[in-house]
Amino acid sequence: MPKLTVGNATISYRVEGSGPALVLVHGAGPGSIMWDGVLDRFTGHHTVLLPDLAGSDPAEDDGSPLTIEALAGQVAAVIEDSGTGPADVVGFSLGAPTVAAAAALRPDLVRRLVPVAGLSHAGDEYVRQYMTAWLNLAGTPEGFGRFATVTAYSRPFLNQIGHDAVEQAHAFMRPTDGLLRQIDLVRRVDIRPLLPRIEAPTLVIGATRDQTVPVENHRELFAGIRGSAYAELDTGHVAMAERPDEFAKLVRDFLHQA
Repeated sequence: MPKLTVGNATISYRVEGSGPALVLVHGAGPGSIMWDGVLDRFTGHHTVLLPDLAGSDPAEDDGSPLTIEALAGQVAAVIEDSGTGPADVVGFSLGAPTVAAAAALRPDLVRRLVPVAGLSHAGDEYVRQYMTAWLNLAGTPEGFGRFATVTAYSRPFLNQIGHDAVEQAHAFMRPTDGLLRQIDLVRRVDIRPLLPRIEAPTLVIGATRDQTVPVENHRELFAGIRGSAYAELDTGHVAMAERPDEFAKLVRDFLHQA
């Protein structure tokens, strides 16, 4: 697994599949493993790069507050290190403003851009209160994970997968120092000044039942990127888990446009 130092962080990335480069950027949480459920829908046609950015479990840094510019720089560094650019870039949740910032700051490295269930700034009081409440649960790991799970997915999906699967999902989100710093970044993020600098063709994907970053934020991000396209899935926050086939088709169809 390639590993590189970018600024104050040592990060790594996985490489899967073959074809044109596609970078899948994770949101707040343990890292790129959140993409594993849909990975096989892309590796047949793409060389997929899966970075683990600062704050994720595999990354190491000095523990200072995260910035969206630093995370965007890490995405750019992965593309440069892999020698596969310019690449198509998909970013989920916190990864959405991260990839948008990368496209704005390094337009030479981003061919097409897909932000998913993201936001352009933390002005939504709901989002600020949500992230603060989540941080306040850090002292009770089970409650921290349970809160994340019940709000990450829609009610129909939770009932579909059943009690045992939902109980197992709680362990996915643990209140590590890195995750707490990622959540803090969500409360501070503001990429609105960067949006006019995005040149890459862009598809913003929203999630209508999102309780983590409500869909109005996804729509606002879309409105801020000149010439972008928009699509919504009837899911909770983790759209690629609830509707993996629809999600993958949306992304593939957009990436394969002439």
